Amino acid sequence: MGDTDPAGPVMDRDEVDRALARLGAEHEAIETSLLALQDHAGRRLLEGAELTGRTAERWKSTEAAITLLWTYFDAYTDALRTAREIRSRRRWSSREDLAELTELLRGESVTVAGSAAATANAPTLHGAQGSRLTERYSLSTLVDRMNELYASSLDVVVAADAVWSALPARIDLLAAELQRTRKLAHSVGVRPGEHPAGDDLERITRTLTRLREEVVSDPLAFWQPAEGSSAPGGGKPDTTVYDREARALEDVRREIDAVLAVRQDAEKRIVRLRDVLSRADRTLAEARTARGEVLAKIAATEVPVVSGPPTVLQEQLATAAEYRRHAQWHRLSPLLESLEQKAEDELLRARESLTAVTAPLAVRAELRGRLDAYKAKVARHGLAEDPLLVERYEKARRMLWSAPCDLRAAEQAVLRYQQAAAELLGSARRVPGQGGPEDRRGSGA
Repeated sequence: MGDTDPAGPVMDRDEVDRALARLGAEHEAIETSLLALQDHAGRRLLEGAELTGRTAERWKSTEAAITLLWTYFDAYTDALRTAREIRSRRRWSSREDLAELTELLRGESVTVAGSAAATANAPTLHGAQGSRLTERYSLSTLVDRMNELYASSLDVVVAADAVWSALPARIDLLAAELQRTRKLAHSVGVRPGEHPAGDDLERITRTLTRLREEVVSDPLAFWQPAEGSSAPGGGKPDTTVYDREARALEDVRREIDAVLAVRQDAEKRIVRLRDVLSRADRTLAEARTARGEVLAKIAATEVPVVSGPPTVLQEQLATAAEYRRHAQWHRLSPLLESLEQKAEDELLRARESLTAVTAPLAVRAELRGRLDAYKAKVARHGLAEDPLLVERYEKARRMLWSAPCDLRAAEQAVLRYQQAAAELLGSARRVPGQGGPEDRRGSGA
């Protein structure tokens, strides 16, 4: 919609013709805009909807504004028709005609009459008396008034239409997905009161139902105007609640997918759990047997006590098998996850227990290997028959191969044999005449 020129002195014929041409083009533009507003899908929906809240209040005012718009437009049309008739009286308008046209085109020459019902709820122009049933306007002021009413009316219509075009369809699609998810959840035992995801589905259902009702009856409550924008319909639908529920439904779907995965491989996981717990039991049994062997074969050492297998894990495994038989997948899923971690921890504990129990035997084996390695080394150098080495070797060997074995004494005996062998090997590499094996024979055994 356009603007007219401000008031001025008596217009000449050219000014009048130019003003009429401009007003004619403006009239056509205004009429096109009003007809488009009249045919707007959002306006038709607002007229037929049962509105509540903010939308009901604003639409009541907007309906009055649209009625007033047509009243103003009719008055504008009559004024323009009158001006054209005066100008068409004669080819060369007289001064009286020009004065009349100037007053009509620039002065407050347009009288608008309306009923209280038509104007009571319409917004008023700044400074106007809203209670009057008739008003006088210049064409310029009338256009400003129509522009103002048109912008405010279009803003309401476009905003409501944008919300209705965006949210209900998206809510319906999400509700359809929600129904599919509910059926799937029911099939795997995810039900309200039995599983948190079932409770979430019930809450999402209630929220979406309420949200759709509110969006249909009060769309402007879900409209976010654009900051700093004065254009009609500047903004976007507020999808905060919808987005939150969509994310919640996605979380539920992931939970159900996890339950479905449990249903598909539950038997394999239970078999694997049985195997892990069985290996842990066998390892603990081996550790108990080894502890008895250590106590019989190793003296003067602390051997840790080996505890028995925890019966609670076997009980939980039996519960898991029961859940599987009764298709209680929602309960089986968290139980299997917990059991798998506990079973691995139990196997690790059993292995650590076996390692701790058999540590003395490992030390004895290491000492035996070291003793034999040094014996082989001195034999390669032709020193195996050395009396001192023979004596110390036999002493260490008796300690290591006797039961119970004193590891501390045996380790000292092996160390003395190593030292004697090292000295003997070192002496064998020296130049003859610079000392020999007899130099160290005074050392005790």
